[in-house]
Amino acid sequence: MLSGRRLDLAHPSPMDIEIEDIAHGLARMARWNGQTRGEHAFSVAEHSVLVERIVRKLEPGLGPQEWLTALLHDSPEYVIGDMISPFKAILGESYKGVEARLQEAVHVRFGLKAITPASLKKTIKRADNICAWFEAVQLAGFSVEESNGFFGKPPEGIKLKLAPLPPTEAQEMFLNRFMDIQAALARQEEAR
Repeated sequence: MLSGRRLDLAHPSPMDIEIEDIAHGLARMARWNGQTRGEHAFSVAEHSVLVERIVRKLEPGLGPQEWLTALLHDSPEYVIGDMISPFKAILGESYKGVEARLQEAVHVRFGLKAITPASLKKTIKRADNICAWFEAVQLAGFSVEESNGFFGKPPEGIKLKLAPLPPTEAQEMFLNRFMDIQAALARQEEAR
């Protein structure tokens, strides 16, 4: 990693994970394998910030721990890339195992539950699909009908206007949201 950390993919240690490495990698990782409109690829970092925002809108009662879990939902991709779902399915359990170990290490590193609780995972997946719907229609050339079929129609009241950012801006946006959530976590701890 650019931080100088070395990460063992078979046995990732939380101590070898830095948020700056995650932000850097996700900001340079293209959603849709880069097959999108615009001067810049739509990055996993930008997608992650939007998914976290949608999670907050879907479940306003959630707190900073859940927000951070949502922001980091695709964090393993900073190391293993953002593979399209059909390819992940072909790779099967070996891919899922590597992804799960990385996700657990990231969660432990940042004080989250190693395994995302099922109800939160469901909400994050719903937000992920909502974001993917807008990405598909606005950036990847899908029709509304195609997107409805793949991702489900987004709920009324959630609108996104996507503008793919240069990697440095996506990285900064991701880090800023991470820092905002860290500040909210600190305030929560002080209030206890």
